[in-house]
Amino acid sequence: MTTTNDDPVLDLSGAVKGSWHRFLDLYEPLRPELYRYCRHLTRSPWDADDLAQDTLARAFVTLGTIEGGAPTSPRAWLFRIASNLWIDRVRRQRELASEADAASTTHDPRAQREAAGTLLSQLSPQERAAVVLKDVFDLTLEEIAEALSTTVGAVKAALHGGRSRLADPTLHERARPLPPREVIDAFVDAFNAHDLDRVAALLMERSTVEVDHVCTQYGRAAAREGVLTGMMFGSRRLAAADVEGGIDPRFIQGARPTPPRVEARAHRGEWLLVHWYDHDDGEAVRAFTRLELDGDRIARVRNYFYTPEVLEEIARELDVPFRLNGHRYW
Repeated sequence: MTTTNDDPVLDLSGAVKGSWHRFLDLYEPLRPELYRYCRHLTRSPWDADDLAQDTLARAFVTLGTIEGGAPTSPRAWLFRIASNLWIDRVRRQRELASEADAASTTHDPRAQREAAGTLLSQLSPQERAAVVLKDVFDLTLEEIAEALSTTVGAVKAALHGGRSRLADPTLHERARPLPPREVIDAFVDAFNAHDLDRVAALLMERSTVEVDHVCTQYGRAAAREGVLTGMMFGSRRLAAADVEGGIDPRFIQGARPTPPRVEARAHRGEWLLVHWYDHDDGEAVRAFTRLELDGDRIARVRNYFYTPEVLEEIARELDVPFRLNGHRYW
C-alpha cells in the first residue's frame, strides 16, 4: 500500500526539489562557463554568481513550458537566458539612475554611478554581450544572434560599434566608506566562541539566512537550527564525508573536524567574513559570508560555500590559501 503525505504543499515541495536536482545533474556542468560569461557582463563576482543562479532558475522554470523537447544546444540556451536577464537588469538600473538624477537638484555623478551599480559601462548591453560572446567564447555570428534574440546583421553592427568604443574595460571604482563594524565584530566574536545563541540573537526575527545555491531559511529560529549550525559545526561532517556523506569525499582534502574560525576583511566596499578551516597541512579558506544589516541587527546572511567560481576568485583577490567544495551537498 502506498502512503502519501497529507500536506499537498510538502508533496509539491519534494517533487520540485527532486526535479531541480535532476535538472542540475544535466545543466550544472555548464555552470563554470556560465559564471565566466556572467562575470564578463557584470564585472562583479557577487553579481555574476547571482546572475548565473537566476539564469539556471529561469531555465528550470522555462524548461517545463517548451514545446517540442529540450533545447538542442544547452550552452547557447543558457547564454541566451543570461543575456536577456542581464539586459533587462541594465535597463531597469538605467531607468532608476535617470529618475534619481532627474529628481536631484544637483548633478552628482557619484550618486548616479552608485545607483546604477557596476552594470553601467561605455557599451550598450547588446554591444557588450556581443563582444563577450564573440571575443571570449568564440561563438559564431549565428549563435550570438540566437543568444541575443536578434539577427546576424544586428550582431555585426553591435560588434562594430562595441569594438570601436571599447576602451579600458577595468572599472576604477570610487573608494566608499565601509559600514560600521560593531555588528560585524559581534558576529565574529560570537561565531568564534561557538555560541549559537549569541549569533542568532544578532539576527532580525524575520531574517533570511542562506547557503548560496543550496538552501534558504527564514526566521531566526529556523536559521539557528539549520544554516547557522552548519556554518559553525559543519566541518565535523566535512571531515567524515567519506563515511557520513554530505559532500563528495574528494573535497575533504585533509579537512579536520575543528570548527572553523571567521575574520572580517574589507573587500569591495563591504566587510566580508572569511571562514578558515583547519586541515592536516594548515588552515585554508573554504567559505565566505556576507551580512546585510538593518540598524544594529542582521537582516540577511549569505554563505558562499558551494560556489567554487566565486570562492576561488575572491580568495585570489585576498591572496589567501583556499580549498573548493564543489557545487552541491548531495
